[in-house]
Amino acid sequence: MSEVAENTILVSEKAKAKITQLMQDADIVNDPSYFLRVGVVGGGCSGLSYKLDFDNEIKPMDQVFEDNGVKVVTDLKSFLYLVNTELDFSDGLNGKGFYFNNPNASRSCGCGESFSV
Repeated sequence: MSEVAENTILVSEKAKAKITQLMQDADIVNDPSYFLRVGVVGGGCSGLSYKLDFDNEIKPMDQVFEDNGVKVVTDLKSFLYLVNTELDFSDGLNGKGFYFNNPNASRSCGCGESFSV
């Protein structure tokens, strides 16, 4: 039986596939210096919003993780909100895009793009 890592950020198979596709579209899929930067910023209908982007610069206080073959980096402050969160992707009729299964969120908005703790 495999052991689930704690204090990390997880990436589902669907999210990995979409991240790979977006990196191919941006012509950075074969550049190992690029990674997915995940963050939390103030705003949104629940108080905090998620932010995703590709980056190739690691800052001194960044937290670096790898799950399911995807390198994920976040700043230390955002990580406090994101610990043990799973990044997933939905392409269903009820909404399309990345969403976060965040065990730290006490409340999320209907669109899944903002939350509060």
